[in-house]
Amino acid sequence: MNWDIVKERANITAEVRNFFTERKYMEVDTPLLSPDLIPESSIEIFKSTMLNPYRKNKDLFLIPSPEIWMKKLLSAGSGNIFQICKSFRNSEQSGKQHNPEFTMLEWYKTGYSYLDNIAETEDLFSALVTDDTPDHLKPPFRRMTMEEAFTTYTGYSLEDNYEEKQLREVCLALNIDWDIEDDWEVLFNRIFLQLVEPALPQDKPLVLYNYPSKIKTLAKDLKGSIWSERWELYAGGMELANCFTEEKDRAKIKRYYEEEKAVKDRISPVSHPVDDEYHKFFGPSFPDCSGVAMGMDRLIMLLTGEHSIEGVILFPYSDTSR
Repeated sequence: MNWDIVKERANITAEVRNFFTERKYMEVDTPLLSPDLIPESSIEIFKSTMLNPYRKNKDLFLIPSPEIWMKKLLSAGSGNIFQICKSFRNSEQSGKQHNPEFTMLEWYKTGYSYLDNIAETEDLFSALVTDDTPDHLKPPFRRMTMEEAFTTYTGYSLEDNYEEKQLREVCLALNIDWDIEDDWEVLFNRIFLQLVEPALPQDKPLVLYNYPSKIKTLAKDLKGSIWSERWELYAGGMELANCFTEEKDRAKIKRYYEEEKAVKDRISPVSHPVDDEYHKFFGPSFPDCSGVAMGMDRLIMLLTGEHSIEGVILFPYSDTSR
């Protein structure tokens, strides 16, 4: 046990909490177990069972993020909120960047768009860095659109090659293997993960913004374009945070639930129930807002100079653990 790192982690967590409370965010504490989840076909989850000696046993699921609860609070009139909590993701290899149980920082700012939240995130980093922090972690952030990144590091415009058939042709031209059953998102990810993401500049934290709207999320679509109002933050060569302008159109959220649930049921080893009425939390009572989810373990790893999140988690899970 490295007690210097333990103390540094505690100090960083306290600084994060102070940052949000000083800006009048309300800290919330929501359940880690849920009877239903937001369907996300790219994320595997943990299933548990609540045993009841008098009634039927009930399946419960460990949350992959507190989003499902925090949006209910926003709909109820909470205003600006943040949370530091445990989250869980299954079927990921433990190691430098992953642990099945990890700490998530998530916040929602009302009246903000995804672009507004870049400045909020820069201010958070400014509150956490010191004179000794390497420059590649210090704001101001670099900014690059997905179109700029795709064109720069593949030589092809994503806007001009947006259809599935065109992406297959781009894969062929770039000598990227693909399978006949690959859908649009798989093809995009093959190109992005093999050529674009590894080439992203690392001299400063980088905001990669305007993701393709074909990647299904609960981010608002950027009007009149093929993009969604979403960014991801990269620092130290890894993805650190994800931000949306939050979708609040009930019909779109209902459709997202139906489509993602169908995919989830088809491909995931562990499916889960969804709340068919969840879309009703949105609409007039749901504020215009933007949310950011940030991996605290990765952030602390970078700020402390550790080379793996295992170095900043008190009891990391290991695939070789007995």
